This record gives sequence, C-alpha cells and structure tokens, in this order.
Amino acid sequence: MHESNSHSNRITIASLLVALGIIYGDIGTSPLYVLKAIVGEQTINETIVLGGLSCVLWTLTLQTTIKYVILTLRADNKGEGGIFALYALLKRSNKKWLIIPAIIGGSTLLADGLITPPISVASAIEGLRVISPDIKTIPIIIVIIFSLFAIQQFGTNFVGKFFGPVMLVWFSMLAVLGVSSIVNDASVLKAVNPYYAYNLLVNYPGGFWLLGAVFLATTGAEALYSDLGHCGKGNIRVSWWFVKASLLLNYFGQGAWLLSLNGKTLNGLNPFYSIMPHWFLPVGIAIATGATIVASQALISGSFTLINEAIRLNLWPKVRIKYPTVVRGQLYIPSMNWLLCIGCIGVVLYFKESSNMEAAYGMSIIITMIMTTLLLINYLFLKRYPPLLVYTLLVVYLFIEFSFLIANLSKFPHGGWVTLLIASVIISVMTVWYRARKIMNSYVEFVPLKDHISLIEELSNDKTVEKYATHLVYLTSADRPGEIEAKVVYSILRKKPKKADLYWFIHVDVTDEPHTREYSVTQIIPGKIIRIDLRLGFREAPAISKLFRIVVTNLAANKEIDLISRYPSLHKHHITGDFRFVVMKKYLSLENDIPFLQTIIMNGYFFLKRFSLSEENGFGLDTSNVKVEQVPVILRPIRGLHIKRVE
Repeated sequence: MHESNSHSNRITIASLLVALGIIYGDIGTSPLYVLKAIVGEQTINETIVLGGLSCVLWTLTLQTTIKYVILTLRADNKGEGGIFALYALLKRSNKKWLIIPAIIGGSTLLADGLITPPISVASAIEGLRVISPDIKTIPIIIVIIFSLFAIQQFGTNFVGKFFGPVMLVWFSMLAVLGVSSIVNDASVLKAVNPYYAYNLLVNYPGGFWLLGAVFLATTGAEALYSDLGHCGKGNIRVSWWFVKASLLLNYFGQGAWLLSLNGKTLNGLNPFYSIMPHWFLPVGIAIATGATIVASQALISGSFTLINEAIRLNLWPKVRIKYPTVVRGQLYIPSMNWLLCIGCIGVVLYFKESSNMEAAYGMSIIITMIMTTLLLINYLFLKRYPPLLVYTLLVVYLFIEFSFLIANLSKFPHGGWVTLLIASVIISVMTVWYRARKIMNSYVEFVPLKDHISLIEELSNDKTVEKYATHLVYLTSADRPGEIEAKVVYSILRKKPKKADLYWFIHVDVTDEPHTREYSVTQIIPGKIIRIDLRLGFREAPAISKLFRIVVTNLAANKEIDLISRYPSLHKHHITGDFRFVVMKKYLSLENDIPFLQTIIMNGYFFLKRFSLSEENGFGLDTSNVKVEQVPVILRPIRGLHIKRVE
C-alpha cells in the first residue's frame, strides 16, 4: 500500500493542530444542530433521546471511523485524497463507467456544501437569542458569510494559522460542557448499547425517518478524505480520536439535559446552548462563531481544490485560477468564490432559520458517500484485497448508506430539492464537458509527421517566403511523437505558410498523480523540429509559457539549441530570437450531420466555452505572442448533397 509523503505523515503537536484547523470544521460543528434536529418538535422521552444518541455514536463509529478514517484514507494518490483523486487512481483500471460515480459524487459534494456555511454560522449566531430574544440574526449571518468570501482573494495563510488553536479551544469546550452535564444524569451513558439505536429505528413510530437527522452528525466525513493532502493520514487518524471523544461527550451531555425534559418539547431551545452556564453564553457563542467560520473556510478551500482537479481531469470548463500565497495547494478561483457566496446568501434568505436548513442538509452528501463507496470498492479490488472482505464491506456500507438515503428522501419537499437541483446542474456541466471532449477527440485526425517533415524543412529554408517567427510553437494533443494533428499541418503549410527557423510541438499529459512536473525532449530534426512532452499532475497549474521558458533555457544551457535570433542585424548583437505560439480555437461548423444527442452535447459544450477562459489563457500562455486561429469542428460532414447545373 502506497503511503503518503513522509513529511505530511510526520506526527507532531504542530501537525496535529493543523489537522484540527483544516479537517474537522464541518463534522466538528455538528453538535450545534444534530440533537436539536433529531428531537425536533416531538415530545421528549427516553426512547428518542437514548436511541438518537446511540444512532449518533454508531454512525460516527461505522461511517466516519471505520469507513473513512481506517479504510478510505488508505486510498491516497501520492498523499492526496478526495473523490477525484480516488477516480484518478482508478483510471488505469480501464473501467470507463467509473467516471459516472466520480461526476455524481463531486457534483453532490459541491452542491451540499452550499448549506455548510449558512447552517453552521446560523446555528452559532442564533445562540444570541438566548441573551436577546428579539435580535435579528439574518443580517449578522449574511455579513459574516460575505466577509468570509471577500477575504479569499487575499489568501488565508495568515488567518489559517489561527484555525488550529480555535478548533482546539472549540473541541475542549465541547468536552468540558459535555462532562459537566453528564454528571447530572449518568444514565445517559446507556446509549452506548446499540440496542437503543435498534429500538428507535425499528419499534418507535417514525423512528426510521430520524436517520435523516442522525446523518447530520457525519456529513463532514467526506472532508477527512478530501483534505488528506493537507495533513497526512497519520495526523488525521491520531487527531480523530480526540475529536470523536469531544463530540460524543458533548452529544451525551446534551442528551443528559434532554432527559430532564421528559414529557416536554424543546419549544425553540437548542440543547447545545442549554447545557452552558448562563454566564458563559457570550464566550460560548463567540467560540462557536469562530468554529463555524473555520468550518466555512474549509468548505470554500475544498471547493476550490475540487474545481481545480475537475478542470485538470477535463470535467469542468477552464476558469481563472489565482495563487494568492506561496503556500503549495492554496488557490483562489474568483468565479467559484462568488457563485458560492451568492448561493450561500441565497440559502440564508430562503431558509431563514437553521432549523429549516437542517431539513434540507445532508440530502446530497449521502449520494457523495455512496459514490465514494463504489469507487473505494473498485480500488480495494485493484489492490487485491480478499474478495470476501471487499464484498462484505460493499454490502454493509451500501445497506447503511441507502438507509440514510431513503430517510433523507423525506427532506426533498422541505428544501432537499434545492441541493439536488444544484447538483443536477453541476452534473450536467461536467457530463457535457467530458462527453464533448471525448466526441471531439474521437474525430481528431492525426497524420504521420514523417510525411510532412521534408515540406516543413523546405519551407523553413525557402528565402522567398517571409519569416513568420524565429521560433514557432504549437500545442498538440498527439500522444505519440510520430504523429501530429492534420489541422496543425494545414496551419503551417496551407492556411498561410508559416516560415520559422525552429518549429516546436508541445504535448501536455495530465497524469493520474497530483503533483508531477516532468518533461522530455524529442529532437525530430535537431535544431529544426523539436517536440516537448510535459507531464503535469492533475493538481498542477498548466502554466505552459513559464514551463516552456524553463525547458528552453535548459536546452540552451546544454547547447542543444541556439536561442540567438537568425536575423543578421540581431544575431551579431546576440539578441534572443522571438517566440510565437499558435493556438487553435474551435467552433462547431454548420457542415455537420451528427446524431441528435451529440448535437445537444456539442451545442452545450460551445455554450459553456463562452464562459470559460480562452484557449491561450487556459494554457497559461503569454497573450502578447499568441496567434489564435479559428478552426471549424467537422465531426461528420453532410453527405449526399447534390446540386443541379442549369444553362
């Protein structure tokens, strides 16, 4: 089994603190609303309290601890995790259908994430009503959420240093408050017995449907895997035991308080704030607000990473990506940032109360977990785990997760449709983008480069043709050095003959590993026609101009090429020759006769391209020396077209 990079796996106090700040924001703030959601407006009794607590305990154990902390963290891709990193590991298995759970899982994860900042912040801020019942919480929630998104453009390196200490204080507070309440009624500890969970789900009227609320306790489990690259599996596994203990102590403390209300209803009270001493409420609310900001930040950063991986895997249109700090892996995607901001504020305005958000939360993330299970099972088979063990895990977790899914279906009319609608839009975008790329690649015509080498060389030496550039650079999708796209040959020789001293062909190969930067050089005709193969990890930015400049500098230093301009007036002064990139911009030709479904996909693809980066910006090319050529995409020419000549 491949282990994560040693530096990220090193377990130290500092690394454990970082793990607390990055990994556990979502699952760590669950005590703010889980038991309140389980009890709801029902009359409180021992069955629902002990049964609910038992369900939470065994959900955290089976779903979070065993599935994610113990099993899924094993599937690390060179130290990186997340559903797209897992899919990248499985691409080499040649099971093409695995793209389906990858797309669905990534889309539902992004969609359900829209509720994480609103429900976390709202649950914390609504605690102010204990102090001032008439306070208007919605404006405060919106200001906090907007401010959080506004600071993303400056990077979160400085703020991030405080995340660990904030969450350490938070989890310590959870544990202390829980213990102080448990001592008032230690009978709540009976909920450790799984019988109470069974009794609630099977014998209590409507008890099964409470799984939708129980599931809120583990919605952040997927983040444990997604943030693997930030902390390493060792730090996650060690820190989880402290986090789990703190969470359970607080849940059981809330349960002890709920038992004291036997026969009554919550009547708007939140068990989380009710176990706090009144004098501690302002401090508790402040700490809770800080923890929810950390949870929201983790969601935002995770969304940026997810979209970046989707772009590199050709599942999302190219969008502008910025790197606000020198910290590796920290990035900022303006379009996604403000879409998330608008979405989160929209959620606040639509649901208004955290209790209403609870009714919708978790509807999509359970689908993500099911998709992760399908991918994980295939990974375990790929790694030759015992088939009996793998099939047992498949049956157990599909049973658990489909039970959660069925219970969560009750949330659909209460707002769950919102996240499913958003997830459907994201799935459509990813599917159209992926399928359109596949369709176009299947119709790309490659020709043997050797059939055109002599013509290109003659053009380069033809003194009657005006020189187009000293160095002419084309991007090629041809995997083999001996091939080239027919459209590139057409551009060089026919569209307008492009004479150059050196012709460069650059091929970019996105690897299944997250962080790779490698290149190889093929001198097709030494000093005349050169091919560069760049191998970039799926988390690396495609900064082709910068990387090409490094490669060229290395080749010149090794005396493999001469960078001095070939113009006599410039050559004698040792001035470096000019470089010019030619980029092909595709458009769908009217001269196509393709099936209806492919027409829909291709029209959708070119519609999405209007909102994506241009080809030159998408590849990170310097626009000052790029020539963009319009190229019609003809997938299937119209046949059988006749015209009659008349006198």
